[in-house]
Amino acid sequence: MNILTFDIEEWFIEKEFDGNRDEKYAEFDAYLNKILLLLDEQSIKATFFCVGKMATDFPEVVKKIASKGHEIGCHSNVHTWLNKMSREDAYEDTHKAVDSLEQLIGKKVMSYRAPAFSIGENNKWAFDILAECGIERDASIFPAAREFGGFPSFGYKEPVLISHNGVNIKEFPICTTKLMGKELAYSGGGYFRFFPLWFIEKEIKKSTYSMCYFHIGDLISEARSLMTKEEYELKFKEKGTLINRLKRHVKINYGNKKSFSKLTKLIKNHQFVCLDEVDKQIDWTSCKQITI
Repeated sequence: MNILTFDIEEWFIEKEFDGNRDEKYAEFDAYLNKILLLLDEQSIKATFFCVGKMATDFPEVVKKIASKGHEIGCHSNVHTWLNKMSREDAYEDTHKAVDSLEQLIGKKVMSYRAPAFSIGENNKWAFDILAECGIERDASIFPAAREFGGFPSFGYKEPVLISHNGVNIKEFPICTTKLMGKELAYSGGGYFRFFPLWFIEKEIKKSTYSMCYFHIGDLISEARSLMTKEEYELKFKEKGTLINRLKRHVKINYGNKKSFSKLTKLIKNHQFVCLDEVDKQIDWTSCKQITI
């Protein structure tokens, strides 16, 4: 099973942090239209994890995606990482986001992905919140160490049923592979831009399960300028040192020029489905069940 997902936040980020520029909205719209056309041509349905504020501030974007038959999932309300929030704030954020999306599309939202895959060892209470908000499927676990945390002790690279404090969540973790002794993701974000397509396709073919994830920003070819200290700290809620800003600058610009053509080839070479379709295909009674 090859799962295709997109995290939809760029319009909100532009309005909140980056200048509220009409030309950027037009650029995001153009790339979204290209993605939707490509998926239509290949008869593929994907899961689009949308920030809740997209439903209130840019409802036409979410409606356009839903009108094409794609699954709308939740990607938090204001794209604040869960490991930087209290339990109470995380509940309010999730509840508000799910409600906004459901009110807009007229359907229950059942899938969730935390910004920056920010559910880990120290905030497993997030699963309780997801269940309280009606979420049944999660795609937030990054089962390796990473700059923003990760969940290296998770230990699974396939769909599993998570039990925590008496609630059950169907978990679809990000895929990783061992390279030079380290577990690394390969199928989305900056990792997709860094690795050559032949390597990504080789890894996908090795497994019966793959999870690909993309942002509109991953696919825009133009280089973005180095953030100021103030811009960085406002957006990432951490010290805007020169090292931190340079690392982020390289990550968001590397491989951008060829990323959309690489995505196009990947989608044309493989069959993908959304989380909702995969959920229906899995026999969860025989699936691995873990308590965390």
